[in-house]
Amino acid sequence: MLTIPNVYDAEPIPAAALTAVTEILQSGDLFRYTSDNSPVALLEAEFAEMMGSKYALAVSSCSAALFLSLKALGLPRGARIMIPAFTFGAVPSAVIHADCQPVLCECGDNYRIDLDDFAAKIAEVDAVIISHMRGHTSDMDQIMAICADAGKPMIEDAAHSLGTTWHGRNIGTLGQIGCFSFQSYKMLNAGEGGIMITDDPDLIARAVIMSGAYEHNWKKHPVLHDSFAKWQNKLPLYNQRLNTLSAALIRAQLDQLPRRVADGRRNHNHVAARLNQSSWLDVPEKLPSEERAPDSIQFNLVNMTDSQIDAFMAETAAAGLPVQIFGRSTNNARAFWNWEFIAERPALPRTRAMLMQAADVRLPARLSLQDCDVIADVLITAAERVMKQTKAVA
Repeated sequence: MLTIPNVYDAEPIPAAALTAVTEILQSGDLFRYTSDNSPVALLEAEFAEMMGSKYALAVSSCSAALFLSLKALGLPRGARIMIPAFTFGAVPSAVIHADCQPVLCECGDNYRIDLDDFAAKIAEVDAVIISHMRGHTSDMDQIMAICADAGKPMIEDAAHSLGTTWHGRNIGTLGQIGCFSFQSYKMLNAGEGGIMITDDPDLIARAVIMSGAYEHNWKKHPVLHDSFAKWQNKLPLYNQRLNTLSAALIRAQLDQLPRRVADGRRNHNHVAARLNQSSWLDVPEKLPSEERAPDSIQFNLVNMTDSQIDAFMAETAAAGLPVQIFGRSTNNARAFWNWEFIAERPALPRTRAMLMQAADVRLPARLSLQDCDVIADVLITAAERVMKQTKAVA
């Protein structure tokens, strides 16, 4: 019987992390501001250097990073923030948390932003969050040019894109602020956690204070102190700090990131090449300027009816590899029509059509190529079986 690889477990926590965590637990020092040289401060310095940014702020989640980014921009209450309609529900939630209003932009069947819709809506928004959803990079040259011409700040939601580059530049460094996730299914796993990076001392100073650097704890951050001093006591404290245990877990994985990126790209490209040999499965190509760092694979089901898609999902589930179709669930947090908490949910026919036939399978970097072949075999066999059965009945 075919053994399906486990695609949900994270990579083992390195021994160095376990040692660091034990030392912290023995000391009882879990608060990032107890010392000047806490693991959180060290993580911020190391992450900023790795990414080529001046400043970093580690916080409780990527959602917290997005929220603080919007607050740091000083946007007015009710500001309109354009986001891709293909993103995770945490993104519009962060916009609402920041007292702003999400404006949804169409995405195409390659999972990327529809640039015509983006350009048409830029004048009616105050800022932009670009979600590199599932690690797919939209045309950032055009997006940056459109934002610059309109004078609109851009935040990058790079939760899925740590290690991805655009023209050789790290994703997350293209906008005013870049936000990353350390949730368990990401390249660096702390269970929960996030970090934001920027080169703007005023933006980071505002974010640091609002993250919970009360009184003069901001003095423990390597930012120009006059940037902090002018905001002292003028901003609310949202207390979204990262703790030292989480920072210790992440720091011990930083040197493993290049290997995970390389293995994740190898696995994705291997499975993509096999799936693209099927008449019923299509993995969209990356853009020429993009080098991806994937830990999952998305593919479109080609020329399948609704009943055939349902049959495909049943076949893969029966084989032990459940496949998620983004739009075919009443509770999927990546289907924009399920975001009943936002005020404006336009029809967005292009995005809806894509979500109704776009499949999603985790493909962790820790898998071997043999594991990847098993996954590809299940997907290809399921598609062929469904389509052959359908033709036989017809």
